[in-house]
Amino acid sequence: METQMRELVKEELKHFHCSILLDEVREKVRKLKAYGVQDAEIDAVMHDEELLPRLTVTKDYKVVIADGHHTEVVMEPLVKAVYLLFLKHPEGIVLKCLSDYREELTQLYLLLRPAGLTDRVRKSIEDVTDSTQNSINEKCTRIRKAFAGILPQGITRYYVIAGKRGEAKYISLPRVNVVWACQLPSSQGLSSEIISESGE
Repeated sequence: METQMRELVKEELKHFHCSILLDEVREKVRKLKAYGVQDAEIDAVMHDEELLPRLTVTKDYKVVIADGHHTEVVMEPLVKAVYLLFLKHPEGIVLKCLSDYREELTQLYLLLRPAGLTDRVRKSIEDVTDSTQNSINEKCTRIRKAFAGILPQGITRYYVIAGKRGEAKYISLPRVNVVWACQLPSSQGLSSEIISESGE
């Protein structure tokens, strides 16, 4: 009888402590949301972000997934430039404000194609940063297809550009899983430093 009572008390204490811990988690999640952290990023952490393969942008601007084979995600230059733009802005970008990022996108494209801009490319950049055009949606679709051909269906969503209608679109991959090994343009011009973001 005494042993049973001890077990009951032990079980009650366990439930009590679990309840306290859950309340603490809820409060921390509430604070994270108040700071603007996206639901998808919180979800990724709760499901162990280390399970998500690391994404590296190499010195020559290849997008590589560390899936055991270091698989390159192949994208056309302008599509990749769009991807790097959103990867560089974890806070997300509202599509109707894309024109504010036209110069930054142009600089990213020039990193991928330093020979210069043709009239056709200039027009393509204008179209993709024009919220009245469908070009940005087409680029996002191509990005999804590129990653879907490499990653398991369950985690692809963390690596692509997504977001609710009318709100900022973003890449929800936790930035601890992103490594930059290249030069990037800032809003003022080309950064001279090599940026590295990782959990190490």
